[in-house]
Order: sequence, then structure tokens, then C-alpha cells
Amino acid sequence: MPLYIGLMSGTSLDGIDAALVEIDDTPSGNRPRLLATHAEPMPASLRERLWQLCHAEQAYFADLAAAEDAFCRLQAEAVKALLLLSRTPQEAVVAVGSHGQTIEHAPLGHAGGPAYTLQLDNPSLLAELTGLTVVADFRRRDLAAGGQAAPLAPAFHEALFRVRKEWRLVLNLGGFANLTLLPPAEDPRAPLGFDSGPANALLDAWHARHRGGEFDADGAWAASGRVDEMLLCRLLAEPFFHLPPPRSTGRELFHLDWLEAHLTGKERPEDVQATLAELTAESVALAVTMARERLEAPAAARLIPCGGGAHNHDLLARLANRHPDSAMTDAGASGWPADWLEAGAFAWLAWRRLQGLPGNLPSVTGAQGPRILGGVYAP
Repeated sequence: MPLYIGLMSGTSLDGIDAALVEIDDTPSGNRPRLLATHAEPMPASLRERLWQLCHAEQAYFADLAAAEDAFCRLQAEAVKALLLLSRTPQEAVVAVGSHGQTIEHAPLGHAGGPAYTLQLDNPSLLAELTGLTVVADFRRRDLAAGGQAAPLAPAFHEALFRVRKEWRLVLNLGGFANLTLLPPAEDPRAPLGFDSGPANALLDAWHARHRGGEFDADGAWAASGRVDEMLLCRLLAEPFFHLPPPRSTGRELFHLDWLEAHLTGKERPEDVQATLAELTAESVALAVTMARERLEAPAAARLIPCGGGAHNHDLLARLANRHPDSAMTDAGASGWPADWLEAGAFAWLAWRRLQGLPGNLPSVTGAQGPRILGGVYAP
């Protein structure tokens, strides 16, 4: 069976996820199957460099080039480690699908300028270092067709989780949250998906500032605090939460400076953390209501959380309270553990590109139609 590798590095900047995926090329058997995974840690120096670029008002070309080179070489190490751990010969892999590292995402442009999305990536170098065909630059084709270029994962969610006679809701809780509402397979309506707002990005940043470490393990610190209802109301007044889809967002809007602009300075840090967890749950609930109204859909029979937030029991409890009619279901029951869906999505998108098949969902991104995504870089 043909094998593909997907590479993903998200807004947490904690490392590169590499997934080895088997995809049958026959039309009747193309459901992807996860075979092996590897997480390549991000060196602290590279993480700091990328963090600074994500928040810089100006950036030098030399800094971008240096960060891109280091990031690409880390990707190559992730590929080599995955092949070694899985005992997979290089020649068995058809292609690598590389998302790259998002530095800035501006689907509506800035100050009257053109729409853009910037991912640091060097697929030519990655092909040279790995000896494999690389498919990359997935987002800009959708953007060229008038779409938001994000989220792209809902098309993969449809391939994995859409079934007959059941509405399903897939909720990706990475640095930012996005949802995919899947009608039953026999329903002619297309899936709907969009970003709901911050998930782990603000929680992680606030925790790092006050307690150190990369994240609030299991949401324990958030659970120790009390929700500040007045602060929550101020945060929810952000216009993004009330925009109709298609919509996508990132660190350009939601960051610590944005949070601090809403603080009085009298809040206890643990109460702010609890309020941020509640913000994620409430903004997801607002988005789900919006999606259901758009599709005239009932409550989803299943809610499938994925991404790093799927391990945060405090956050999952807050979500469950808002969706009592949806059974919380482990993504792993379908053979895809929650942590590996995004990396798997880019292996699948690479397969779609080489098959000449569209990779976007216009109902999600708002593009003018289905588009074949990504460029191909031979070894």
C-alpha cells in the first residue's frame, strides 16, 4: 500500500509531529490508516526565534531565512526518525506533506493590503535532505480562490469521521480551536467548519508567565480558580466571536497583550486562567450554535475532541456541560489518536495533490470552488 508522511508544527511551537499514513489509491478504499508516529522536540533556541518572528512588528529577511533553514532541518530529522522507528524503507514513501510553521495569517489582509498567509518552509531543501518528494504550500491556492486558507483539517475530518445516519462534531483544540460539523453521509449538505477562537494559546501563555512550564497539565490550575464573569463578558465582546463563517484567526489577534487590555490588574492569576478556560468553552459553544443554525442541524450525536486540548479534563468538562446531548467520543476509537489528526491531514492532503484531487472544502474556507492544493518538489 502507498505510504505518505505528514508533518505539522502548530502554534504551540513545541515540536514537529510526523505521521506515517497508509492510503489505498483505489477509489473504494482510500480511508487513511495511521501506521506510526514521531514527535521531534523543538529546541528552545528555535522556539524562541520563531516566537519572536510571530510577534515581531518588523522582521529582517536574514532572520526569516535562518529560522526557516533551522526549521526545515528539524523537519528532516523528524522524517528520518520516523522512518527509523517504524523500520520503513525510504523508497516505500510516496511523498511528504509539509504544512510548515505559520508566522502570520491574515486572510483579510491589513490596512487595505492583499490577503496573505505566511508559513516558514523550504520544501526544496526538505526534498534534498530526505530524498523524498515533498508537497507543500497548501494554503495559498485556497487563498488565491478567495478563501480563508484555513482551516484545512475539516476535509480530512470528513474523510475519517463522516458516517451514515449520524451528525458529528469534530473539535480541534490546538493553540486555536476550530470545529467541523459533519452531516450524515446520506445528507447532500456539505460539512461546515471554521475557527471558534483561542484554545490553548492563551492558556499556555498565561500559565508560562505565572507558573513556568509549557502548559497547564490537565487544566489543574484553571480548575483551582474561579471564573471572573465580568472579565469573561469583556473578552466575549471581541467582534471575532460574533463574525459569521467563513472565518479563521491566530496569534495576530489573540495574544497576551490582547488579554491584558481587558484586565484591571486586581485579578488573581488562577482566576484569569479559569476565565480563559471558560472563554474557550463559551466561544466554542457560540460557534457550534452558529454552525447548527447555518445547517439547520440537530445537536450532534457525537463530539470528537482532538489536539492537545483533548487531554485537558477541565476544559473537556466545561465543553461537556455546554453540549449535554452530544456524547464525548475518543478520536482513537476510529484508529486516529487525538494528537495525530493534524499531521495525518497533511499526509492525506499530499495524497490528494498527487492524485489531482481537491483538498479544500469551499463550505469551510469560502473559496470560489474546490481547488487542488500544494506544490510538488521532486527529490
